[in-house]
Amino acid sequence: MPFDSRSGHPERRRGVASRGKRRTPRTEAPAPVASLPRRNGDVAKAGKSGVREMFESICVAVILAFFVRTFVVQAFKIPSGSMEPNLLIGDHLLVNKFVSAPTLTTIEDTLLPIQTIQRGDVIVFKHPRMPDRDLIKRTIGLPGETIELRERRLYVNGKLLDEPYAHFLLNATDVPATDVRRNFGPVTVPPGHYFMMGDNRDNSEDSRYWGFLPREHVKGKALFLYISFGEGPGSIANVRWARILRQIH
Repeated sequence: MPFDSRSGHPERRRGVASRGKRRTPRTEAPAPVASLPRRNGDVAKAGKSGVREMFESICVAVILAFFVRTFVVQAFKIPSGSMEPNLLIGDHLLVNKFVSAPTLTTIEDTLLPIQTIQRGDVIVFKHPRMPDRDLIKRTIGLPGETIELRERRLYVNGKLLDEPYAHFLLNATDVPATDVRRNFGPVTVPPGHYFMMGDNRDNSEDSRYWGFLPREHVKGKALFLYISFGEGPGSIANVRWARILRQIH
């Protein structure tokens, strides 16, 4: 072992505190990184971006709602008893507007669920004489057909029409023979028009009074009831639960 020449004692190695123990190296803490100051323009830009996204979302929702209401389905309410007992006052129904959607090409006719109006279809349309008023009636006569009412029986092109949906409030003898509710016509439906009648034949303002329905006044075909308010069988809390989701024929 080496000796210290000045003290005569064995020389200790520098840097070693004691045998078997090692001094761990000192680690320095990382220097703090200075954050860059945020500019006011960045905050304003983020705010404008959020407002713009919200505005665009609202615009898309409005456009979709307008498209659905204009071309797909629309809700209507039954205001009168002209279609009783099939449709009651307080019935709320959805209407398929594709039946009245205009098409320009045969491709649109193939791809889109466009429907043509058939006899017996229940149609919502604008009143021919008061376009701001909506009516709902059943399609009886198609373009080119001859319609005649004899003693309250309906004939199309001279053939008796079976009408299980027709409803009468009065006896035939209680209605004068000259009344259009008992005898009417014959009349021929012009091109692009329809002859419409209510199911409640003694209480319906229809083509017997205001004439033929122009095709461009059609709004859509009645699909089903989504809610019905009023009293009647199965009505609870003024809701006719048994009529909900009832398909319209």
